[in-house]
Amino acid sequence: MEIQLFIIAGSILAGLWLFFYLFPLNLWLTAIFSGVRVNLLDLVFMRFRKVPPHLIVTSLILAVKAGIKDINSNLMETHYLAGGNLINVIKALIVADKAKLEMTFAQATAIDLAGRDVLDAVQISVTPYMIIVPSITGVSLDGIQLIAEARVTVRTNIKQLVGGAGEETIKARVGQGIISRIGASTNFLEVLERPEEISKLVLSHGLDAGTAFEILSIDIADINIGRNIGAKLQIDQAMADLEIAKAKAEERRAQAVALSQEMLAKVQEARAKVIQAQAEIPAGLSMAYRKGKLMTSR
Repeated sequence: MEIQLFIIAGSILAGLWLFFYLFPLNLWLTAIFSGVRVNLLDLVFMRFRKVPPHLIVTSLILAVKAGIKDINSNLMETHYLAGGNLINVIKALIVADKAKLEMTFAQATAIDLAGRDVLDAVQISVTPYMIIVPSITGVSLDGIQLIAEARVTVRTNIKQLVGGAGEETIKARVGQGIISRIGASTNFLEVLERPEEISKLVLSHGLDAGTAFEILSIDIADINIGRNIGAKLQIDQAMADLEIAKAKAEERRAQAVALSQEMLAKVQEARAKVIQAQAEIPAGLSMAYRKGKLMTSR
């Protein structure tokens, strides 16, 4: 008997748990008292669609209390099932609304599904963010190497956040602009005396086009003098000319040695002929004497 009662009590408890799991009355009442209209059956069907009702209701309450309009549970379910971060989207919409930024639920969900942190993007749009550009090396027309460090202050461009280029593009464009400006300077002292000219020129080129940011300012934090590239190139050229001159001198010396050896060979050949001729004189005299062509004196 006791076992039967225990089984019955367990069944009743399991049934109650299943009922309240499928029919989240406490969550529905919380929504009602928070001013959020949500159908109890919709909460039940969310269980079957594998959507957590607590997340949807909590998000709806946040949106309603913050005054965010044109949002319903169907839109939230769709975004959740698409793999989005629903709470992050709602918080981003609240921050954007308080900061008087134009952002719709569709824009926020698109940014979130694009893989960007929509809340962080909105916060950067409200509070500008500084991008530190690595050291940039340029060479002025007088051959002096200059190493500049830049700081770029940006804020998020909400409209171009989806599909817009990121932080690395900003760094690359700013670096390119600084190198171009240094390279156009006739004297390195111009750059050292007026670094703000670099900022103005680079900023005027619209480097934030097609990016997810809007550039507010470009500041040259520091400029250091590097190597004298012009002098090094001149030294390298002089060394190259010296090596060429040495090669030509060696070539002329080799030609002179060859000519000297050729002349020496000719002299030795002439000497051999003289010696040979001298050796033939006694034989000639003897032959002439025998033929009587050579008379001796008495």
